[in-house]
Amino acid sequence: MKAAETRRGTTTAMSGTEQSAVRERLVDEKIVRMYFYAALLFLTTSMLAGLLMSFQLIRHNPLRGLELFSPGRWRMLHTNAVAYGFLANGFLGCLHWAVPRLTLQPVLNSRLSWLIFGAWQLVVLSTAVGILLGQAQGLEWGETPVWIDPAAQLGLLLVAINFMTPIARMKGPVYVSLWYFMAAFVWTFLTYAMGNFVPEYLVTGSSAGAVGGLFIHDLVGLFVTPLGWGLMYYFVPILTRKPIWSHGLSLVGFWGLAFFYPLQGIHHFLYTPIPMFLQYGAVVSTIAVELVVATVVINFFGSIWGNFDIVKKNLPVRWFYTGMVHYFLTCLQCAFQVTLTFQKIIHFSDWVVGHAHLVMFGVFTMWIMGMMTYLLPRVLHRPWASVRLCELHYWLSTVGILVMAGDLILLGLFQGWSWAALEPWDVSVEFSQPFWVLRILAGLSMFGGLLAFLTNIWLTLRSPVVPAVEVSLQPVVA
Repeated sequence: MKAAETRRGTTTAMSGTEQSAVRERLVDEKIVRMYFYAALLFLTTSMLAGLLMSFQLIRHNPLRGLELFSPGRWRMLHTNAVAYGFLANGFLGCLHWAVPRLTLQPVLNSRLSWLIFGAWQLVVLSTAVGILLGQAQGLEWGETPVWIDPAAQLGLLLVAINFMTPIARMKGPVYVSLWYFMAAFVWTFLTYAMGNFVPEYLVTGSSAGAVGGLFIHDLVGLFVTPLGWGLMYYFVPILTRKPIWSHGLSLVGFWGLAFFYPLQGIHHFLYTPIPMFLQYGAVVSTIAVELVVATVVINFFGSIWGNFDIVKKNLPVRWFYTGMVHYFLTCLQCAFQVTLTFQKIIHFSDWVVGHAHLVMFGVFTMWIMGMMTYLLPRVLHRPWASVRLCELHYWLSTVGILVMAGDLILLGLFQGWSWAALEPWDVSVEFSQPFWVLRILAGLSMFGGLLAFLTNIWLTLRSPVVPAVEVSLQPVVA
């Protein structure tokens, strides 16, 4: 942190012109913008696909009889567009901003950055086309058609090379954000290979199931999580103007994630032929991760101790800390739901669906939205056109995800108890209908928040450009 403060002090001593030159040389603002635009396009597509699937559940599919719009295929499009379209693009845009500023080194090659950008959009679009044409693989989150996997794997390797080169070139101590980033580049490459090649070509049966379970969870824990927390360690001190409370706790969080998270995935397949020692190991490691997450959350709340008012006044910080609370709650939920006793009730129920949405939207989507809320005025060189639309985006998203998660988690309990009582399957389908209607209303609230954000971006783009120095002096959206 001292090194970061030193670099910040050096930059402050420069003139405004010199600062602008340094920023322009280090950060390619255009590619940050393009990644954000691509991310929002895929998020819009994903949410529309999710709404299509939710209408199918209440027997009101507006596109019935059209094979290409089969809800089963669009459900896979919904999840893949979020993981590889929205989250990957959003994080890559933020990395193009954060890594050069943390290292005071540009990425390896600007042309390589643009090659990766174009290639990754092609990978995501090809995945969508392959899924809609019925070429999906039979693995959750790994439905990418086999002919796309090598290109995606190569893309992940190029991403690692492009970002790890400036980290290797930097001098001085390595800030904790960079530890998370380096780990994510390595883990994501290995995780994608494990999930998309090993079950397809090397193992079968329960062994393939075990590997698939590891892949499902490691995609969240070793790709999304380290990038998310690494960016939180970067943005929160900048916005709060205070250092992280404890460097020691940040190390506990990092090494706890590295040690415990890779073991968790098999908890998706409890009560299966997978050896019980692996199932017990997954249960124990999942509970241990909750303790690790607690240290990280305590660290961030300790960082604003005595200054909690900033969550109310600073909208990006509010996005960040709302996501942190949701992350703590989902990991606490995990610690209970992975026990064998709890699994008897909630397995295969909508509890799991509510849990997944609370993680993917309530945590990581909220973090990316907070980062976009902070960064877009800086890369567009314009202040937000409407603070009210920014607030509306936050509240519609927050209320929507809380209603959806609470609705589905409660429904999951009712479904589990119904199945445990050996009631006919159609009984659970019938009493699920009002819960699924409420789910649609919550989803429409979340989608309304996205539309408010997109409208605000469009209005901001129509406003006059403000010099970069003046934009940086604008108060953060409150």
